[in-house]
Amino acid sequence: LAGGIILGVALWLRHDSQTTNILYLQLGDKQAPNTFYVGIYILIAVGAVMMFVGFLGCYGAIQESQCLLGTFFTCLVILFACEVAAGIWGFVNKDQIAKDVKQFYDQAFQQALMAESESNGKAVVKTFHETLDCCGPDNTIGTITPLWRDDLCPKKDSILKNILETSNCHRKIDELFSGKLYLIGIAAIVVAVIMIFEMILSMVLCCGIRNSSVY
Repeated sequence: LAGGIILGVALWLRHDSQTTNILYLQLGDKQAPNTFYVGIYILIAVGAVMMFVGFLGCYGAIQESQCLLGTFFTCLVILFACEVAAGIWGFVNKDQIAKDVKQFYDQAFQQALMAESESNGKAVVKTFHETLDCCGPDNTIGTITPLWRDDLCPKKDSILKNILETSNCHRKIDELFSGKLYLIGIAAIVVAVIMIFEMILSMVLCCGIRNSSVY
């Protein structure tokens, strides 16, 4: 059940409309940075393997098989080590993920302002603005140069309302990925706690089966 829940959460994060709209963008021959998906794929793999290993543990307990329970314990140790490694990687790269996406957005924004005919920068920027309901890299640029707002930004009832209510995209990108990484972190902690209990209980059961077979 825990494996199924983790798999479901990971698939939801993988196919979330906000992240997919942004991370599937392409600026010329440059693809949007999709380092964020590395953590998602690790969660998907852990969830799927946990489901399989869970059946292995249940069958081993029903059959009272020390071999199956030992295999179950070994698989859990490997999964736990992978998850710890993924957690360390995520903690180290959590700021870099948002930074890479912001740099990609800034490049597209500059190309959209320069209106390069060979670039699709305007389409990329509009996708960012519509998906995140934001406008421009910061509010200062949005206030000083309102000429491009009607062309690139989400439409509001008035120019004043547009300036006051629309957030800058850098902050929105930070909020998006920090929120998603927060969910991944919670899921990883829950899985780690479950795994520790599973390892303890599987060893207790294995030792109980071995001791009972003596008598």
